[in-house]
Amino acid sequence: MNTFSSDRPVGFLLPDWQVPPRPEGEVLRGQYAELTPLSADAHAALLFRTYAGEDHVWDYMPYGPFSSAAQYHRWVRDHAGQPDPFFYAVRNLQSGQWEGVASYLRVAPEAGSIEVGHINFSPALQQTRAATDAMFLMMQWAFDAGYRRYEWKCDALNTPSRRAAQRLGLSFEGVFRQATVVKGRNRDTAWFAAIDREWPALKEAFLAWLAPANFDDAGQQRERLGDLTGLVRVASDPAL
Repeated sequence: MNTFSSDRPVGFLLPDWQVPPRPEGEVLRGQYAELTPLSADAHAALLFRTYAGEDHVWDYMPYGPFSSAAQYHRWVRDHAGQPDPFFYAVRNLQSGQWEGVASYLRVAPEAGSIEVGHINFSPALQQTRAATDAMFLMMQWAFDAGYRRYEWKCDALNTPSRRAAQRLGLSFEGVFRQATVVKGRNRDTAWFAAIDREWPALKEAFLAWLAPANFDDAGQQRERLGDLTGLVRVASDPAL
């Protein structure tokens, strides 16, 4: 029988935990958004159109902008359908249009860890109920599947992404200095995460915010999601 001395603590046991499945392409549909596995033929031309003239959406991505629909189609063809990153196209159910992309990546079932990233929402999708619903659906799938840790990482200079992570209830975990090189430039990476024991309260916050009763006749929110999730976050981003 193994014993441990009191001055050498170890992590708590997980007697009932099971390794979760990898994302396999389930369509995720909510009140305001639908996520479907990204397809070059089905989505590339429509997404290129919604990104057109908005080159700034590629500023913090390791790829893009794309000079033509054909170039973007090739990129989607080469990356869609891969197990990691596993890309989704995001449809705004209110507009009926495909308006963004997001993915699961660094999927580590044996550790119970999964990351959301490659989030590229067009200006038409940004700051809409559909955008929040899309992020809720991805987080919900991960925790319902049995993942213990849900990560968000971004360029430390990407203030909108850092704000979004915190609004969605992910706790700040620090900055990895000189973590990588992107487009020939240094990138420090800010880390955020939510864990499984926080999920029930986060889910309640999302459902309260997404409820139609949370919006007035002009579509303005009554309660802010960040205020609701702020009750759950264990660490706030000091840069915000």
